Amino acid sequence: MATSYHQINAPLIQNGEASDSYRTSPELENSPENEDSPIEQVALTVPVTDDPSLPVFTFRTWILGTLACVLLSFLNQFFWYRREPLSMTSISAQIAVMPLGHLMASTVTKRVFLKGTKWEFTLNPGNFNVKEHVLITIFANSGAASVYAIHFVSIVKVFYRRELSIIVAFFVVITTHLLGFCWAGILRRYLVEPAPMWWPQNLVQVSLFRALHEKEERSKGGLTRNQFFLIAFICSFAYYVFPGYLFPMLTSLSWICWMFPTSVIAQQLGSGLHGLGVGVVGLDWSSVCAYLGSPLASPWFATVNVAIGFAIFIYVITPIAYWFNIYKAKRFPIFSDDLFMSNGHKYNISDIIDSNFHLDLEAYEREGPLYLSINFAMAYGFGFACLTATIVHVLLFHGSEILQLSKSAFQTRKMDIHTKLMRKYYKHVPDWWFICILLFNIIAIMFICEYYNDTLQLPWWGVLLACGVAISFTLPIGVIRATTNQAPALNVLTEYIIGYIYPGYPIATILFKVYGNGSLKQGVFFLQDFKLGHYMKIPPRAMFIAQILGTTLSALVHLGTAWWLMSTIPNICDREFLPTGSPWTCPSDHVFYDSSVIWGLIGPRRIFGDLGHYSAINWCFLAGAIAPFLVWLAHKAFPEKQWIRLITMPILLAAVAEMPPGTPVNYTSWVLVAFASGFVAFRYYRGWWSRHNYLLSGGLDAGLAFMGVLLYLCLGMQNINLNWWGSDTDGCPLASCPSAQGIIVEGCPLY
Repeated sequence: MATSYHQINAPLIQNGEASDSYRTSPELENSPENEDSPIEQVALTVPVTDDPSLPVFTFRTWILGTLACVLLSFLNQFFWYRREPLSMTSISAQIAVMPLGHLMASTVTKRVFLKGTKWEFTLNPGNFNVKEHVLITIFANSGAASVYAIHFVSIVKVFYRRELSIIVAFFVVITTHLLGFCWAGILRRYLVEPAPMWWPQNLVQVSLFRALHEKEERSKGGLTRNQFFLIAFICSFAYYVFPGYLFPMLTSLSWICWMFPTSVIAQQLGSGLHGLGVGVVGLDWSSVCAYLGSPLASPWFATVNVAIGFAIFIYVITPIAYWFNIYKAKRFPIFSDDLFMSNGHKYNISDIIDSNFHLDLEAYEREGPLYLSINFAMAYGFGFACLTATIVHVLLFHGSEILQLSKSAFQTRKMDIHTKLMRKYYKHVPDWWFICILLFNIIAIMFICEYYNDTLQLPWWGVLLACGVAISFTLPIGVIRATTNQAPALNVLTEYIIGYIYPGYPIATILFKVYGNGSLKQGVFFLQDFKLGHYMKIPPRAMFIAQILGTTLSALVHLGTAWWLMSTIPNICDREFLPTGSPWTCPSDHVFYDSSVIWGLIGPRRIFGDLGHYSAINWCFLAGAIAPFLVWLAHKAFPEKQWIRLITMPILLAAVAEMPPGTPVNYTSWVLVAFASGFVAFRYYRGWWSRHNYLLSGGLDAGLAFMGVLLYLCLGMQNINLNWWGSDTDGCPLASCPSAQGIIVEGCPLY
């Protein structure tokens, strides 16, 4: 192993002894010197050491883990309804609990209770250690992950204004979590133990754990990891007062709009929030990370795939389709998540719902067909292509690996050093634990859906079908997420299936989507946590308990927060009646509601099928299946050109999966930062990158989160707002106007 690696990653030596946080294991001492992860980023970040004697599930773990989970669940749900959702990652809790852990270690009694019995325990086992810290962060991760099922609650209560019991709502939320937990547990041998499944996002937290726990001497003229992180945190904390309050326009500097204040076309091109975002840049870390995660954690090849997919979609396909007026595109905004009538006005969905909460066909014929903005329609095309591309890509590029893992699932196989250490010292969690939870969960869901069928609409067979779709796609999507830090979504497939089989039932459609796509997303979150515990050598059974408890707490707090906000904020999510500048616009819930109308109420046959005018978009399914096959053929024809294999069609096509509600400024800013980190810093400043890159990501996240909360508590709750030119987050009022002749829309010029 190269000397530079040891200088970065070897346990720090203090007076001839290894650091308390990381002690070399006997197995490692007898291993070859160069044994490490085959993934370079992992080798540069994750220690190949362990101390199995460190206590893990302590009194501190329970108290601080519960506190972190509750706090993050509340804050993330609170800010999720806002125009630019503030996503507080578990990194914030990871930092905040550090001094609290040391405080408890120095103040809590060290008395041993029930001494001499098999129930002997103490509230203070000694110094606050890294494994306690990791398990607390696993608790916090349960609160940091978005709760997909809350969309269901919001749509039923706010958009459709239907009665929904909080007991039924909680049941939907918790069962979605548990389904995802079971998918993750069953598939962990494929997506956690193999070294190639390296989960890049976890390296941010691993790097931060090392910075907080390892003793480090500051080199002359340099900074320790702790000092660097603190500087990044303070800078981010201080800076966010500008985009967060004083100068919101920093979120999207759409300079073309300023040059052409009366031109609809120019503003359609230049708007970062309502147009194509040509030349736009955002100087707001919350807009950079809002939908794509931290750009500092994205591998360079994945960044390139996202950038290419975004550029093709937003700068080629969308403007061409708009220019040629495909699907009457010029009658509507070029970029919007609203639903429209043929005259360019927004569709009043309540006019086409009958008293049984079903589609009123006569009313629908009278009002006319539903239209989408060209951006929204083309985004569905990319979503169709992504589904088939995901399956074909995983079969072609990872099929042999999956087959080999399947054959050797219960046999001894070659393992990297991290898996060896986990197998040597800790008991694994038996598969039957997960299977029992899964079977009980599915039976309970079917019973509740039948018992509350008037409210939930989904029949028992729909539950089984949703579970079948979720488990079938968790493996291929998990492979892509574990290797690229990006993941295609399954929402389009679940919508398409239930929309065709069971049309006209919007609640059934979104519930099927929650159990099909939502449980998959939760499963991927759990798998990422499993890998974090794997890297940090946390006993699997302790992980199991922490995730079950964290899941339950998170579901309770997320639902309670959402219920409180929906009950106390007038007209929440209703853009027509909210005050000007109100942040409570619920962008993600609006897209979820649109989907329930398109796929559930009206049904895919009347939109994308033989009765609809968007049927040609179905050819994207075939295009998506062909695309990775062409890449595979090129790789076989030119094996010496390794860059061909890095073309990942599911990521390229899924680049715009978050658009809408994601906007061009979110993407352009993300790509620029990811380029600076993944290409420039990683290639030309490797030492700096390995030491500081992930710390910078954590510091920026944490600083923004704490300042965002402070701004709301001090100013937002008092309705103290500024009103000047810089308060407009975009400055492009005409970007949402149509450009077709004769279309009259309030606030827009008439062509």
